[in-house]
Amino acid sequence: MAVLTAVALAVVAFFAYQANAAPDRPGASGKPEPAPTDEIVPDKPDGDEQEDPENPALPADSGEGVRVVYSLGEQRLWLVTEALDGLGEEVLHTYPAHRSTVDPQPGTYEVTRRDEAIPGSDGVPIQHVVVFHTDPEGIVFGFSAAVDGSLPDPSAQARTGGIRQSPEDSPQLWDFAEVGTKVVVVP
Repeated sequence: MAVLTAVALAVVAFFAYQANAAPDRPGASGKPEPAPTDEIVPDKPDGDEQEDPENPALPADSGEGVRVVYSLGEQRLWLVTEALDGLGEEVLHTYPAHRSTVDPQPGTYEVTRRDEAIPGSDGVPIQHVVVFHTDPEGIVFGFSAAVDGSLPDPSAQARTGGIRQSPEDSPQLWDFAEVGTKVVVVP
């Protein structure tokens, strides 16, 4: 009788082992399961890529080829070049930019002047100045960084077209945008 009991216990233990190791059971892979969390992770719709807030997608209808894209609505710059494989293009860098009191009209321009360091139209010393347009009223539009890191005052009385970048980002544009580089301003 003891032998039958031992065999019965062995069979039950075997079936219990198999049931616990079944592929539809948590922990069946032998890997530890992640601990439950209260964090709510939104579902991503099938086929849709969620945009990275630090690197938003290049705006549609922003031109082709090597160019600087400036979005008035997003207040952001994209530095775009040809892809290394020669098929298409790639964004080298994107970062926020801060408008002044006057915005350039959407359109295609090109870099006309570069100055390493000058006084800004608001009197603040600026560096890495990349000018791309002067309107009929004489307002100069360009990208720059305040040496002290300050931003333009969009409520100021002076009409200026300086688009400020951070001192950390401005070297990227300075190295990228030579005189003649296309600048596309989008709404």
